[in-house]
Amino acid sequence: VQLQASGGGLVQAGDSLRLSCAVSGGTFSMYAVGWFRQAPGKEREFIAAISRSGGITSAADSVKGRFTISRDNAKNTVSLQMNSLKPDDTADYYCAARLWMVATKGEEYNIWGQGTQVTVSS
Repeated sequence: VQLQASGGGLVQAGDSLRLSCAVSGGTFSMYAVGWFRQAPGKEREFIAAISRSGGITSAADSVKGRFTISRDNAKNTVSLQMNSLKPDDTADYYCAARLWMVATKGEEYNIWGQGTQVTVSS
């Protein structure tokens, strides 16, 4: 299974971005998917996760009410809609996958894609 994140860019505070994670090479519906981010000099941070069916989602307190995770199993994609972006959201964003159960810790994911950079200017 391979993951490819896309959709990052440079935006201003208050703007929105939609990140996508395209999954290939496996049965997409078998995998829970999570989004993580890592800012320069900081540890990797959990952002959001979604179960195989999409019926269960989880989000970090820092993004609740602003970010929404969703998935389209017909298109093998997971999206992260990011609204009301803040300069503190600046980071490299990564999607990750694991079989079966949704999880919120990075070490519980064994498949990672390359990151997409998000920069939010004030």
